[in-house]
Amino acid sequence: MTGFGRVLLRVLIASALVFAGPVAAQDAGTRWKASWASAQMIAEGDNALTVTEDVTLRQILRLSGGGDRVRVRVSNRFGRTPLRIAGGQVALAVAPGQSTVVPGSGRPLRFGGQAEVSVPPGAEYLSDPVAMRVEAGVDLAISLHVAELPAERTGHPGSRTTTFVVVGDRVAADVLNDADAVVRWYLLAAVDVEGQAPAVIALFGDSITDGYGVEPDTNLRWTDRLAERLRETPGLKNAAVLNLGIGGNRMLLDGLGPNAAARFDRDVLAQSGVTHVVVLEGVNDLGVLTRDGPASPEAHAAIVRDMIQSYAQIVQSARDRGVMAIGATIMPFAGSAYYHPGPETEADRQAVNAWIRTPGNFDAVIDFDAILRDPARPDHLKADLDNDGLHPSMDGYRAMGDAVPLSLFERRP
Repeated sequence: MTGFGRVLLRVLIASALVFAGPVAAQDAGTRWKASWASAQMIAEGDNALTVTEDVTLRQILRLSGGGDRVRVRVSNRFGRTPLRIAGGQVALAVAPGQSTVVPGSGRPLRFGGQAEVSVPPGAEYLSDPVAMRVEAGVDLAISLHVAELPAERTGHPGSRTTTFVVVGDRVAADVLNDADAVVRWYLLAAVDVEGQAPAVIALFGDSITDGYGVEPDTNLRWTDRLAERLRETPGLKNAAVLNLGIGGNRMLLDGLGPNAAARFDRDVLAQSGVTHVVVLEGVNDLGVLTRDGPASPEAHAAIVRDMIQSYAQIVQSARDRGVMAIGATIMPFAGSAYYHPGPETEADRQAVNAWIRTPGNFDAVIDFDAILRDPARPDHLKADLDNDGLHPSMDGYRAMGDAVPLSLFERRP
């Protein structure tokens, strides 16, 4: 070996030691857990932002688990050009539906130590950790100054939470009195916290999980009720609940958002520290089959078969990652004027639910069907828990949140 070669080898070895030590120490010492998350899709049509550059977005979201540091995952998942963020801040929000942050609570967001970052098309970036103690159930305000938005914007239309939009760099302002208000989330995929969490529970579903019918800023989804119950339970009060519902979502085909099979890995398994997933999907697959006309017996048999195969794939993917897969039965919807299902669709629903309930297919079952169905008309929701024949009312959502056995999320030896 030449003298130059020996010098180069020593430099490479030294460099490896420098980089290997801190990374290993960080991996061993940090415990990042998702505390809030949202399923991403293309924000288009009425859901798209009308401004394209030099805009500040202040978005309010409620954390579930707490911790000593936070980090934010920004998303350009559906963009085809870079997303240029010029700056950001995380602060405590005074209340949902208000743009005001608690004075002095703001902390700047950085990406690799820099205020500005360009997120490539299709990518999601994590911010640097921010030293900020947050409690379970706190409302967080995340402000992003976006220099340039891609033509294809990534977001979540079903926020049921107000976002504030104003031109210019206003991330550090305590209040945005002149901002426009929209009920959407944009560019935010998740917020992680560093701390102990007995469970990180991903709730994977459609509009029933997303919270159809819930008024903005009220936090009355069934997922919110579950989070409240966990916070009130010793040993589980710092458990995290992640709402990964998309209105109109289907298991087998794209509709509003990517189909469940396509998005499961990204929306569930990629969440930091996820331990459990509750799967409540399939009503839209069943409903769409006959929405515009009757279907053949072969088509009914095929959709049941294909849905069951999709469930089985989701369960296997979860188990392979050590995530407990919990199946939720599909609730009755014969009263839906949107889908107007007939006896054949009800038979499909019963067949799918029978598979979900069969021991071993899922690791556990939450029988929402048994909780919400009308005993006199089992293909209908109970009248006092029904919104529109398809979605539960606010009392229905509360009944769902109350029906989840919290013992599912207790630590096991």
